[in-house]
Amino acid sequence: MTAPVTSNPEPVTVVIAGEPVAKARPRVTRRGIAYTPAHTRRYEAHGRLAAQLAMGDRPPIEVPVRLELVVELPIPDSWSGRRRALAVTGDLLPTSRPDVDNYIKAGLDSLNQIVVRDDSLVVEISARKRFSIAPKLVMTVFPLRAACSNRGAPNRRPSGPKLQHEVTP
Repeated sequence: MTAPVTSNPEPVTVVIAGEPVAKARPRVTRRGIAYTPAHTRRYEAHGRLAAQLAMGDRPPIEVPVRLELVVELPIPDSWSGRRRALAVTGDLLPTSRPDVDNYIKAGLDSLNQIVVRDDSLVVEISARKRFSIAPKLVMTVFPLRAACSNRGAPNRRPSGPKLQHEVTP
């Protein structure tokens, strides 16, 4: 049996211009109320706007997806010309904090309900940090040709040639 077709099987690329901001840990007030720091909330709002612009009038993707994320960090002004050149060519990589997983969290929060119906649909992630002259966070979402496993999710996958294991009635 073939699954219904989703309306957007092509990849979506979202670019959040400016210096990437990693997801910060929640803070807790003296009264015990947890909240996300303001700089993280602002960056995620900026990311949601970039996601809306990338999607246009398309609905969120409702099939499992693969996410490729590239964190392009600014090169410190204090570095020598030689060290800056190594950073631009990729021969010197950013190994300092924040960790790449915190950038992934901020990026996924920006995509949620705009590019993908729910971030639980992200089943594969490839992420890397590097230096760049123009800092930004680049996320490319690739819909996969697979159905959702949970009962509450629509069982959709992109159209295209049938897989070998599919049987039509």
